[in-house]
Amino acid sequence: MDKILKEIPQEVRNRAQKIKAILFDVDGVLTDGSIIYTNSGDEIKAFNVKDGQIISHLKRLDFVVGAITGRESALVERRCQELKLDYCFQGAKDKFQIVQDIAAERGLKLDEVAYIGDDIIDLRVIKNVGLGAAPADALSYVKDEAHFITKKSGGNGVLRELGDMILAQQGKLKQIIEDHT
Repeated sequence: MDKILKEIPQEVRNRAQKIKAILFDVDGVLTDGSIIYTNSGDEIKAFNVKDGQIISHLKRLDFVVGAITGRESALVERRCQELKLDYCFQGAKDKFQIVQDIAAERGLKLDEVAYIGDDIIDLRVIKNVGLGAAPADALSYVKDEAHFITKKSGGNGVLRELGDMILAQQGKLKQIIEDHT
């Protein structure tokens, strides 16, 4: 666990200590941002199973977990259901309002919420939650506002990286690992 945390600035570690909810964008976070259409018009997206694995542990530990995306996709709905997310908002125009509504519904303060996103639609959330994060390949002006920038790029386990860091800071990751060895 020390290895995960040793390169993380103390301010980010302090923010991670308070987190009770992890919310995230989909395209560019859970996926690499690519949208592939087949000749028949079907949409194809690739999701990283490592993100799904950490979501199951977060949920078991009573974290609120949810996706907030500006696009609408049957594939995203299917993935959200498969992961048993607490929230799956699609077609979101004002992501920050959704985050505020979730926090109010769950009795959380904004500093107890982490959010990871990669594009301009995510900026207001990243700037106003307790722990705003961005993937390594997010737009530069998004990374400029983030408290934490993952080493991985979108679609390559960025949610896992963020989740592991938060759980390690809260002293919960070690037990998860021990339970599986």
